[in-house]
Amino acid sequence: MKFTLITLAALSVAGIHATWAAEPDARRWVDSEFQPSTLSKDQQMREMQWFISAAQRIKAKGVKEISVVSEKLTTHEYESKTLTKAFEEITGIKVRHNVIQEGEVVEDLQEAMRTGQSSYDGWITDSDLIGTHYRYGKILNLTEYMAGAGKEWTNPGLDLNDFIGTSFTTAPDRNLYQLPDQQFANLYWFRADWFARKDLKDKFKAKYGYELGVPLNWSAYEDIAAFFSNDVKTIDGKPVYGHMDYGKTDPSLGWRFTDAWLSMAGTADKGYPNGLPVDEWGIRVGVGANKCNPVGASVSRGGATNSPPAVYALTKYIEWLKKYAPKEAVGMTFGEAGPVPAQGQIAQQIFWYTAFTADMIKPDLPVVDATGMPKWRMAPGPVGAYWRTGVQNGYQDVGAWTFFKDHDPNQLAAAWLYAQFVTAKTVSLKKSIVGLTFIRNGDIRHDYFTQHADKYGGLIEFYRSPARAAWTPTGSNVPDYPKLSQLWWKNIAQAVSGKKTPQQAMDNLADEMDKVMASLENAGMPRCAPKLNSPTDPDKWLTDATAPRKQLKNEKPHGETIDYAKLLQAWREWRVR
Repeated sequence: MKFTLITLAALSVAGIHATWAAEPDARRWVDSEFQPSTLSKDQQMREMQWFISAAQRIKAKGVKEISVVSEKLTTHEYESKTLTKAFEEITGIKVRHNVIQEGEVVEDLQEAMRTGQSSYDGWITDSDLIGTHYRYGKILNLTEYMAGAGKEWTNPGLDLNDFIGTSFTTAPDRNLYQLPDQQFANLYWFRADWFARKDLKDKFKAKYGYELGVPLNWSAYEDIAAFFSNDVKTIDGKPVYGHMDYGKTDPSLGWRFTDAWLSMAGTADKGYPNGLPVDEWGIRVGVGANKCNPVGASVSRGGATNSPPAVYALTKYIEWLKKYAPKEAVGMTFGEAGPVPAQGQIAQQIFWYTAFTADMIKPDLPVVDATGMPKWRMAPGPVGAYWRTGVQNGYQDVGAWTFFKDHDPNQLAAAWLYAQFVTAKTVSLKKSIVGLTFIRNGDIRHDYFTQHADKYGGLIEFYRSPARAAWTPTGSNVPDYPKLSQLWWKNIAQAVSGKKTPQQAMDNLADEMDKVMASLENAGMPRCAPKLNSPTDPDKWLTDATAPRKQLKNEKPHGETIDYAKLLQAWREWRVR
């Protein structure tokens, strides 16, 4: 390839020679590992040449090595084992990419924010912390960085408009604070082969009066759970269960709820990506000039964490876990429960993460047929009795690159370069194939996934559909994710064990959240600090139309289902259903 693809005026003679020397390594990766791509090979090489040039200028400042960290996930394993090697061979900068448990990442990040000393040059952290990052003012504002000090180090082909998750990493000031690296949703999962059996369909309709299909509401999900657990009982001589979940006292129990379970029930207000003024945690923010200031989680302060829909959400979770899931499920953590559906005895799961897709399509699994195609499918999760159109419908995890603004500027620039490398169009399609955690619209719509869509059980159709917009991460109403998130699992566990009623557990959770937010208010949080409403009679806040909502007389309306083929056709026609 001719070197005229790079602007010669921007390079020294040494830089030119270094770029020429690095080109064969880039070409080797482009010709092999980085295929397929949404870019042509010439376009990929042009992008790699930019990285080579930028790296030369960074190395001239003395940077030889950087360290970054992420949670343990297939996508991040691929980055740490394969893309770090590619980056070093192409740019000459060594990367130590540590992969640790998610809880450890949050703890380490919290300590770094407390001390102001970052032990890593770059972090991949959940966008759930966007409210935290924005308020404390310690995290780099990427919008300002790309336009200022980081302009020299920002890939001209980054194309932020191609990313599908930037609305989740944008703060109330409309600035980008994190760059999405991977994302996945929690959806409904079911055994399509069992749901298609005529004998089971006839038996279900005879009992419930409607078709066995993808449940649209929690009533139908509950009916299907009862049907498989209590009526079908066994298939091929093995016990089957109409539901799967987990309930061990463990931090992962908190994710089970903060990952939008309350909004699925109908706790939050309307609005994407998160309800306003009341979000999926039940936290209300103010209005007008105070619209970024949290004012309370308790109903007495206008919040919804202990409102009737929230109590209903917790009640149904416990009821289904104990009635319809394997008896071992109540003692399992998130990690232990995750592989269970692949073992072939679960009929459906309402709260299933698409990050498990790669592990559910392996040959010889009971849930994969003889041709290698999945016997299962995924679909949008059913919604609770309080849910209304326009309310967040489920959770989408977005792991995103995060940097401390006061970090060494040269190390920061190199880490920013690596972050852009592992999300660049040159490599992102291949990374999507490996981890199935899409970040770019162009990758989702590439011919590769059109040709292989049947292999992924509905994942591609979901991400190409308008339904995707209703699955979002924790929003900016949450002022301090690490401090508030740890309150959830401890209170939920009290209800699972029977030590407290669901109402008592949610009352205590809401009260503890208000106390933490009050402490943040008194501590002088730099921006958008909580300004709690004074508690009043809860009845003054409860309404029929908005959060916090009054209790319904009937929390189990008639079950509704949809045929999966009709759902897929709706998605193809850019309809939700």
